Amino acid sequence: EAQLVEFGGGLVQTGGSLTLSCTASGFTFGDYAIAWFRQAPGKEREGISCISNVDGGSYIADSVKGRFSISSNYAKKTVYLQMNSLKPEDTAVYYCAARPGIIVTTMVPSFYDYWGQGTQVTVSS
Repeated sequence: EAQLVEFGGGLVQTGGSLTLSCTASGFTFGDYAIAWFRQAPGKEREGISCISNVDGGSYIADSVKGRFSISSNYAKKTVYLQMNSLKPEDTAVYYCAARPGIIVTTMVPSFYDYWGQGTQVTVSS
């Protein structure tokens, strides 16, 4: 059974940093792209970053560019989202998701086959 498990959410002050991790199991990690989405209360789910284990391609949305970065550790089957200079508007539930192949910069949730349970990130002002 395919599974994605996120860790690393929490409460942080404005300007602080957090690292989220997403560990995969039950599917061939190297054949998939892993993405991070977030959803704030009352808002649509927003794709913010993705990375492909097929060709190493990656993408960062403009909303977080320069503050967030994504990386993949093939041996650990884990993708990380490093979040720096956090702002209150980054407060959301963060989800990782997987789809086969290379990245698609139009990050539509329905393009992704597997989802994690989500982890809450709260940035206090």
